[in-house]
Amino acid sequence: MPYSIMLDAGHGGRDPGAVYNGRQEKDDTLALTLAVGEILQGRGIDVLYTRTTDVYESPYQKAMEANEAGVDFFVSIHRNSYPTDNTVSGVETLVYDKSGLKLQMAENINEQLEAIGFVNLGVKERPGLVVLRRTRMPAVLVEAGFINSDTDNQLFDDNFDDIALAIAEGILDTLQMNGLIENNMDSENMENPPGSSTGNGNPGNNPEHSEGSPQYTVQAGAFRNGAYADRLQKELLEQDFPAVTSQGGGLYRVTVGTFPTLDEAADMERRLKRAGYQTVIVSS
Repeated sequence: MPYSIMLDAGHGGRDPGAVYNGRQEKDDTLALTLAVGEILQGRGIDVLYTRTTDVYESPYQKAMEANEAGVDFFVSIHRNSYPTDNTVSGVETLVYDKSGLKLQMAENINEQLEAIGFVNLGVKERPGLVVLRRTRMPAVLVEAGFINSDTDNQLFDDNFDDIALAIAEGILDTLQMNGLIENNMDSENMENPPGSSTGNGNPGNNPEHSEGSPQYTVQAGAFRNGAYADRLQKELLEQDFPAVTSQGGGLYRVTVGTFPTLDEAADMERRLKRAGYQTVIVSS
């Protein structure tokens, strides 16, 4: 079964959300939510929506809808507001408490949005919010800039597609890093498909199976955001795994060791899997 996420476009219908110079939060959130959903669906995620048109549902109804659907994750998208116009700008993501997968996803989304140009205001605990308190699955609420900040609105309008991609990538990278979906790695230069320890023709029975004595390494992650790769490399090094990061093809790859035989690489792969990492053996 594919991983499932319910996306919630904040407000809607008779509830416009925050309003600034005729601009309504409910319109921005619906457009952005649909754009994020399209990207996630293209990456194999099963996406459901609390709304796809300008209708109103209470936060409680939205939480119950997610619970009844049995989705794996809930992401609510909003625009922020401040009592004084053009005083505060930036993005923040709200969680019930700072723990688990939801915290990691919130941090990753913020980092992706910061790379576009938003000020990163961090992750905040909001246990009183109904969509965070009453949902039975991990849930985050993304505040995609302040609607009464001209700076944030210009960023939102000029970089709309990049913002949608940033939120989607923050979600996807979190799921990939936790082994909930396959790492989004290109298959080029890959000896085996993800999760496999033997290549075509079962070369594990013959380590010196090809001319040129290929070398092997164990890939523990591949990311579009270099910060995620740095984080993983540091984590592995702290556990005495000889991890290095390389860049190519638009990805930052974290690999462990270089081995002359497939059997030796497989031994390292088993160690990494026992430590909880999703891996793939790569030949060069």
